[in-house]
Amino acid sequence: MLNPRDVKTSVDAKRIVEERGLSHVKVGVFDNDGVMRGKYLSRSKFFSALESGFAFCDVVLGWDVKDQLYDNASYTGWHTGYPDAPVRVLPHTCRDIPFENGMLLFICEFAEQAEAVCPRGTLRRVVERCQAMGFDPFAALEYEFFMFEETPESAREKGFRNLKPFTPDWFGYSMIRNSVHAELYHEILEVAEQMDFPIEGLHTETGPGVLEAAIAYDHAEAAADKGALFKTFMKVLAQRNGLMATFMAKWSGKYPGQSGHIHVSLRDRASGKSAFHDPSQPHNMSQIQRQFLAGQQRLMPEFLCMVAPTLNSYRRLIPGFWAPTDATWGVENRTAALRVIPGSDKSQRQEYRLGAADGNPFLALSVAIGSGLYGVMQQWEPSEPVSGNAYAQKHPPELALPRTLWDAAQRLKASTAARELFGDPFVEHFAASREWEEREYRRHVSDWELDRYFEII
Repeated sequence: MLNPRDVKTSVDAKRIVEERGLSHVKVGVFDNDGVMRGKYLSRSKFFSALESGFAFCDVVLGWDVKDQLYDNASYTGWHTGYPDAPVRVLPHTCRDIPFENGMLLFICEFAEQAEAVCPRGTLRRVVERCQAMGFDPFAALEYEFFMFEETPESAREKGFRNLKPFTPDWFGYSMIRNSVHAELYHEILEVAEQMDFPIEGLHTETGPGVLEAAIAYDHAEAAADKGALFKTFMKVLAQRNGLMATFMAKWSGKYPGQSGHIHVSLRDRASGKSAFHDPSQPHNMSQIQRQFLAGQQRLMPEFLCMVAPTLNSYRRLIPGFWAPTDATWGVENRTAALRVIPGSDKSQRQEYRLGAADGNPFLALSVAIGSGLYGVMQQWEPSEPVSGNAYAQKHPPELALPRTLWDAAQRLKASTAARELFGDPFVEHFAASREWEEREYRRHVSDWELDRYFEII
C-alpha cells in the first residue's frame, strides 16, 4: 500500500486512491487570508483534474474572511461575473485525514491568470527566483494560539465576551497543564505527524489557555503548506473536542499577542552548504546572510501588510508585548524584529519575529524570503545591531513600521521592490483587499466608542 508521503506524481495519486477504494477525495486552495477553501471531488472528477486541472469559482480570491465581496478589486468582482478559475492539483501534497476513515486531502493552487494573485503561487515564484540565484530556501514556522472551552455557537451567543479559556491564569511551560490534559496534547502531536506537519515542540505559553507549537523545518514551499494546514486542522481538532482555537494576533488587551515567528536559512544549491554560515566572520554571519538580513530590514516597512494583514495585527505591534515596533535586528535578541541565531552549518539562521499568528503562511514566507533576496540582489548592508531592550531605544525614522493596516497597504502599493518580487497584479489585488478590510472596520461602531461617548458627549 502506498503511503501519502510517497505520492509524488499523478500516477501515484491515482494509485493511492484506488488502493484505498475511495469514492471521493478532498481538495483545497488557500485564499488571501490563508483560509483553506475546499470540497470533496468524486474519484472520476479527481482523476480528470490530475490530468487537466479543474475549475474553482474565483470568488474565493474576491471576498474577505466573512465572505463579503471586495468592491475595489480589478482581478475579479461583479464586473467579471465571478467566473471559474483554473486550478491545478499538487500530487505531492497528499495527506491522510486521520479522523475521516482513510480520506485523502490534496492541496491545489490557482493557475493561468489567477496564478498571479494566488498566495501559494506567489510564494512559489519567490522560491523559483531564489533557486535561480543559486540558493534553496528553508524555513520553520512557530505559532501561538489560544484555546477556549467554547463552541462556534456559544461564542456568538456571548458576543465573543467573557469566553472561558481552556485553562486559567498565566502558566508558561507548565508540566502540570500538559500532564492533566495529556490526551489532547497527544492528539495534537499524533494528528500533526499523520498529516505531515510534525511538531518539534509543544508547550503552554504565558496566558490563559495559550499553546505554542514549533513545526519542523522544511523547504520553504513545504514549510508553508505545513503551517497553513497546521492552522486549519488545529481549529478542526479543537472543535471536534468541544473547544475553539484562535490565531488572532491579539484577542484581549490583557494578554500578549500571538506570534507566528519564521525561521529562515539558505543553502547553496551547488555545494549543499549553508549560505549563511561563515565561521571567520562575527556571529558566523556570511556576507550573503548580512545582505539577506539587510533586505529583510529595509523592506519590512514596505511589506508589512503581507505579514500583518488584519486590523487586529496592529493591536499586537505595541511596545512591551514581545512584538517589534521598528525594523531592528540583533544577535539572539528577542526584542528586535529580526533575530540572528549564530550556529553551525546546519543551524545558522535568522528569525523573522515580526510575524503574527494571523498571517497567511504563504505570504509571510514570501516576504521573509523575498525581501532577503532583494537585499542580496542590491548588496545592501544592515544597520548596526541592537543591544539590550529595542523597545526602550530610539531608531532611525526609516525603520519605523506603519501603525495601521491602511498605511501599510499604501506602503505596499508604492513599493518598487514589492512589484518586482511579487508582480503588479498581486500587489494591486492584495493592497486593495487590505484597504477593503480597513474600510469595513471604519463602517462599524465599537463598544469602546459607545462606552466612551454615548452618555458624555
